[in-house]
Amino acid sequence: MKNNDFTSGAILPKLMKFMLPVLFAMFLQAMYGAVDLLVVGRFGTTADVSAVSTGSQIITTLTNLIVSFSMGITVAVGQKIGQKRPKDAAQTIGTGIMIFAVTGLVFTLISVIGAPGLAGIMQAPAEAFDITSDYIRICGGGFIVITAYNLLGSIFRGLGDSKTPLIAVGIACLFNILGDLVFVAVFHLGASGAALATVMAQLISVIISFKMQHNRQK
Repeated sequence: MKNNDFTSGAILPKLMKFMLPVLFAMFLQAMYGAVDLLVVGRFGTTADVSAVSTGSQIITTLTNLIVSFSMGITVAVGQKIGQKRPKDAAQTIGTGIMIFAVTGLVFTLISVIGAPGLAGIMQAPAEAFDITSDYIRICGGGFIVITAYNLLGSIFRGLGDSKTPLIAVGIACLFNILGDLVFVAVFHLGASGAALATVMAQLISVIISFKMQHNRQK
């Protein structure tokens, strides 16, 4: 796959070609909670809707923190590649893996163990409190997966490839919609089903990213 090279030629066309897939990928990633809410609103209960509406705000906030961290990896890797220092780029990626592993573990523990506390902070209604806690706990259990996806995306973008993360998250969004319909509409799992669909979709995006990276190296 041919990547953008910002060290020569006109910058604006290359910048637009690189930037637009990044914006679309971030938009699609932010749509997970919206899709969950739409499906649960159609096939779930009022308590399920409240749980997804409240819980997705917590998950989105933590995810946005991970996305912010990933931007730093993108910039650092891009600088090393632009300076023709691939070994330094590899060291930066290694450091990023360690940082993201710790971050993903911390966010997982916060979400899984502290789910009731987070639901309380968001003032979840009493009738939806337990369901909100379950939604946060299930989504939070997949933060390692969410972290892995954003790390892979940051590496791809640092190498000048912003299309692969967009393809991965686009396919994952389709699976998220299908998962929501299966778990919520068919099996009637409500907010918990929507959370399961989200985690599985994120896992699919990681698998796709790994596969694309493997094919890239051939």
